[in-house]
Amino acid sequence: MTAENPDDTATEQKASRPVNRRSKYVALLALVVGSGLTLLSATQTWFSVHLTDVGSHVGILGVPGSTAAPALTALALAGLALTAALAIAGPIFRIVLALLGMLLGVSVLISAGSALADALRASSSVITTATGVAGEASIRRLVDAVDVQFWPWLAVVGGALIVLANAAVIVFSRLWPGSSRKYQTRFAGADGRDAAAALGIADTPESDDEEARAVAEGETAAEPATLDRDTAIDSWDELSRGDDPTR
Repeated sequence: MTAENPDDTATEQKASRPVNRRSKYVALLALVVGSGLTLLSATQTWFSVHLTDVGSHVGILGVPGSTAAPALTALALAGLALTAALAIAGPIFRIVLALLGMLLGVSVLISAGSALADALRASSSVITTATGVAGEASIRRLVDAVDVQFWPWLAVVGGALIVLANAAVIVFSRLWPGSSRKYQTRFAGADGRDAAAALGIADTPESDDEEARAVAEGETAAEPATLDRDTAIDSWDELSRGDDPTR
């Protein structure tokens, strides 16, 4: 049985990083596109309602998506916010957000599908406002025809993209690279180490023994290594505030 070459393992890991990063960007882009399509469709005219009055004069009313499916705008904005949260979330939190995202996408599909299934009911509020006629039976007698535009189908496509993108997050998020260091805690490196370790300043048994001997001999406990560590942490704080520690 041959041992695995560490160099080959490192090479494979380096080669997989672009693929993992690409899968993250593709999933986030699909979420943005799906949410954007949903938001765009909600601002457009979904149905054209042809009305016939008693004088046989035909009028046409346009029904916007925000009226036919009132929840779409809020769902689309929630999808965009979810994308931003997924970009910086940790591995476990990504799964939770992705499950919520799938629920959000299903809600978009239900909202758009309900309007398409009964366009007249989805348009009833616009018809009542324009004519003063209320009641489902009265409105149906008043309507001659309803033309369905392209935009509600675009909302269906957006909802499907949101569902598929979040499913991809659940499957592939464990392969994603970690979030940027700016989103880490102040005293943690990108790999979870503390600030001193991230800056290459680590406590060793030898340094601890030397400090103990120095204290026993009456010397000050503030050894150069300790001062260097404090300076490094102060520099880390200045960088976090946006200051230049080299000035």
